[in-house]
Amino acid sequence: MRLPAGTLAQRISALAVGVAVITALLAGVLAVNLVHRSNAAAARTTLGNLADLARAAADQGPNAEAAQQRARAMLRSLGIQSAAIDSSGRVSTASPLLRATLSPADVRTVLATGSLSAQRRIEGHRVLIEARGTRTGGIVLAQRRSEATAAADRTVRRIVWALLVAVGIAALLGLLVAIRISGPLRRTADAAHALADGRRDVAVLAEGPAEVAEVATAVNTLAAALSHSEARQREFLLSVSHELRTPLTAITGYAESLAEGVVPPEQAAEVGAVVLTESRRLDRLVADLLDLARLDAQEFRVELFDIDLGQLCRDAGRVWSGRCATVGVRFELELSAGPGTVRTDPGRLRQVLDGLLENALRVTPAGAPIVLAARTEPGPDGRGLAVAEVRDGGPGLTEDDLAVAFQRSALYQRYRGVRQVGTGLGLAIVAGLVGRLGGTVEAGRAPEGGARFTVRLPAV
Repeated sequence: MRLPAGTLAQRISALAVGVAVITALLAGVLAVNLVHRSNAAAARTTLGNLADLARAAADQGPNAEAAQQRARAMLRSLGIQSAAIDSSGRVSTASPLLRATLSPADVRTVLATGSLSAQRRIEGHRVLIEARGTRTGGIVLAQRRSEATAAADRTVRRIVWALLVAVGIAALLGLLVAIRISGPLRRTADAAHALADGRRDVAVLAEGPAEVAEVATAVNTLAAALSHSEARQREFLLSVSHELRTPLTAITGYAESLAEGVVPPEQAAEVGAVVLTESRRLDRLVADLLDLARLDAQEFRVELFDIDLGQLCRDAGRVWSGRCATVGVRFELELSAGPGTVRTDPGRLRQVLDGLLENALRVTPAGAPIVLAARTEPGPDGRGLAVAEVRDGGPGLTEDDLAVAFQRSALYQRYRGVRQVGTGLGLAIVAGLVGRLGGTVEAGRAPEGGARFTVRLPAV
């Protein structure tokens, strides 16, 4: 069953009132029942004791009738109605209550046994009866139970009022607690709505209970993270826009020159080569952007096969050894004995290796090495790991660089104009691809003096 909608303050207040009411009802029923029972028993005991005292008083002295009259006078002073029973069974009383209560059978019981203790309902009232035998016959005491338990009734009323006051206090405390909790939550919700509306300068005071304060702290952390993320996105878009504009400007300028006939015929091939180079650069940047977009999309697909990691590295080595040789860079292939079989997408893994090798070739000077290595390592869960590693003899990375190596355009922004850089997206694509393949990638320092990038995948 779905609860009706309502504010947190209303629900907490209703809960507090409900708990207080239920508790008051249970406590009231138990207390009132206990008080009534105990006081009824006490009233009967007290009336019985008075009957015993009246019998003792009536049996004292030489004149039995006078003594009995004194005993009845004592009872009247206490508010107890009484009657005398003579030896013939006649009841002498002016009290209608006693005449209505005392039956002939009761009179015979008193005369025969000398004692009677009973409770009767007369005209809607419960009446307590105590009778004792005397020398002249007997004496009967009668009292309405409501009169005998009047003090107890006042106690019950006090209990009821106390419980009502307790319910009121519980409702007030529940309302105060609800306000104490819901106030900070409401302010936190307003801050979250402000974040959704685009504001990033919101700050929530961490107050209230620990859990509520933690929610406020989380919203503040989220606001800071969104500000940082959006700042990085703006920097990324500015960087991409700049990279797109540069080849487009070159292509547009040369195309206009060709269209207007400014370029001499003998320079047409040279201008065409420049346009082709810039268009390829533009195509590579667009391809990287598309790869990043696909990695972030759910429809990105990988096709898994059991492949020999060593053979994949040999195939890559044949291609990259030639490319390295053309620029004077030494290429080395290090394969351990049986680097292992890995279940992965061979095309995507080759894309990862090509991206890392291209980055390495871009920054490695002539005469320095580039190493492609493959081996196996024990994993933390006891399973083996297939490891592919690319190392270079280039300028390497600092500790600060290693922390942001796989963030989009982070290294590009740092080293643009300092060393050869690509589109700024290659390492981010590598990290995304390896993650989709179920592996990990880390950056470090290579023994050759440059950077080291290590890819680990679960081995079959």
